[in-house]
Amino acid sequence: MLAEKNILPILWGGVLVFSALVMTLGSDLKWLFEFPESLHVPIAGFLDWIMLGFVDLFKWLFRFISRVLEWPMRGVQGFLEWLPWLTFASLATFIAWQGGGRRTGILTLVLLLYIVIVGYWYEGINTLSLVIICIPLAVLLGFTLGVWGHKSPKANAVIQTTLDFMQTIPAFAYLIPILLLFGFGPVVGLIASVIFATPPMVRNTILGLNRVPPEVRESGTMSGCTPRQRFWWVEVPTAFPQMLIGVNQTTMCALGMVIIAAIIGGFEDIGWEVLGRLRKAQFGQSILAGMVIVCLAIILDRITLSYAKRQLPTESHTGLRIKQFIVGFIGISIISYILAMFIEPLRIWPKSLEFYPADTMNALVFNIIANFGDVLETSKNQMQYFVLLPVKLGFTRSIFPITWGFALTPTIIGIYWFIIFLGAAIALYFRHWKIAIAIPFIAGILYFGITGVSWVVYLVVLPLFAFSLGGTRVTLFVTGSLIFLMVSGIWVPALVSIYLCSVAVAICIILGGLMGIWASTSERISAIIRPINDTLQTLPQFVLLIPAVMFFRVGDFTALLAIVAYAIVPMIRYTEQGLRTVSPTAIEAGITSGCTPAQIFWQIKLKLALPQILVGINQTTLFGLNMLVIAALVGTTGLGQQIYLALSKVDAGGGIVAGLGMALIAMSADRMMRAYISRTSK
Repeated sequence: MLAEKNILPILWGGVLVFSALVMTLGSDLKWLFEFPESLHVPIAGFLDWIMLGFVDLFKWLFRFISRVLEWPMRGVQGFLEWLPWLTFASLATFIAWQGGGRRTGILTLVLLLYIVIVGYWYEGINTLSLVIICIPLAVLLGFTLGVWGHKSPKANAVIQTTLDFMQTIPAFAYLIPILLLFGFGPVVGLIASVIFATPPMVRNTILGLNRVPPEVRESGTMSGCTPRQRFWWVEVPTAFPQMLIGVNQTTMCALGMVIIAAIIGGFEDIGWEVLGRLRKAQFGQSILAGMVIVCLAIILDRITLSYAKRQLPTESHTGLRIKQFIVGFIGISIISYILAMFIEPLRIWPKSLEFYPADTMNALVFNIIANFGDVLETSKNQMQYFVLLPVKLGFTRSIFPITWGFALTPTIIGIYWFIIFLGAAIALYFRHWKIAIAIPFIAGILYFGITGVSWVVYLVVLPLFAFSLGGTRVTLFVTGSLIFLMVSGIWVPALVSIYLCSVAVAICIILGGLMGIWASTSERISAIIRPINDTLQTLPQFVLLIPAVMFFRVGDFTALLAIVAYAIVPMIRYTEQGLRTVSPTAIEAGITSGCTPAQIFWQIKLKLALPQILVGINQTTLFGLNMLVIAALVGTTGLGQQIYLALSKVDAGGGIVAGLGMALIAMSADRMMRAYISRTSK
């Protein structure tokens, strides 16, 4: 370890000198800045060939499965459409009230009434029919894989790696092979939803079973249970609360896929409605439809989470509650159905009573744009010229007199680099070699831009960075990921994706960190921020695009806003949680030692909360990369656009390669952050 610490400064110094030589002396060598096409490997074509061969052999089987799955899906859809809205709303409210109490019941009723009143009841019911079929399939598959992973360490290693890919490969990437196998239609969306929603159930099943105390297992064995009886009667009930959290997360993932599923298999559900309205730029209609998805997400989240948080009661009490629940369920079903048969509006809400203020909302948006359009455009342009373009293209290609007010002359360039190396020298003088190395590297990225740095520099710097954080295994993974991105021909789109995600994550760290710090100091502020976080977390990703497109049209800035809105929540929550859980003993010791409030915050609270904050940064990064693909719908040109192009051409190989590229970027960032979090925690 000591030798490693001594050699790292030397390695970084050598890499810094090498990078500077490549960027200055190699500017005339085109192959240093554009990865040679002669080194490209036709991975996409090879995957396409394999996929088409597999489809030719087994298409009949998957089309049969598609027809089998379509029957229950259509059956549930038909039953829910036949059921009076009053009966469904009454039963859902009763279930919510039983699980989460009066507040959850009232919230469920109010949200369902919104869906009825705005006239999206049947579209919402069609979406629920997909979710209702998807959840049992995902839960059953997730439970089976989780049990297998719990019982077999070898299987667990394979399952965890597979789950990493399933959760980091964008859903659009595996829509293409699913489309080829199952054909066009709602079942394709169902299969994609099951794949996307299964990983949380697997992870929570493994976590719950692994956390069963040994003494609980021993008590089951001492009671005379066989291994099978001990598993079903002792271990599963003990792990059941954790598994219910998996059911909650699986439900939310399934609902989050409804618009994506609508792209390839829409059947007049709410996802299809949102997508259609968004394509027509009907903002009022898209917001009203998008709020239906939000309502469904909140209802399902609150109900499943409330049952997951409940303690398991005694056997006798359980039997009594189940009987009461069944009696209440049947009674409400009969009464509400009879009322709906005699009172027509309680069965089918009449069009004349619908409240659909889409035109008013559109007029309001247009008025805002008319009155504040200049301010919005100015803020967008300033962000583009002074933040996005310098990070993407560098100062050399983004500073012009028309935007910055001056040109990048040799004198200004000399002053810039003099200040940079002066700062590095001062840091080195005070023996902060990491800061001394970081300053010129960051300055170089800003000067040349993320897309302007040579691929050779990335191939040297990033593996060394990974080695500094996580050792040999992380280094090998990061190096392999870089080589894949380069030889597969997606290096340039990958850099564009990294640039936009980097800016979004930096904004989330600053704004989310400040909001988390503020919330940790005041219960009132925390109470205000908490529902905002809940709303942002339950909003489907597509819905976040609507307000951004409304006011700023398409482009990188619009995508940036949507990514920040989606990815900022983990940063806020983990920062607040980390600061709130700092040991009071440590704070008292600081006060006793005569520390000022500022010293207590910087030297005690922030340092002790750092592992939690780093987890928040890690999650924010993964959320940002996940949202990047959705944001490609509004004009970004990274890997997300490559996936959409492959989807439009039904190019399985191209879609899988671009999706794998996104997954490898996310997994590389995750592994490096986890390694650093582990070191910081120790």
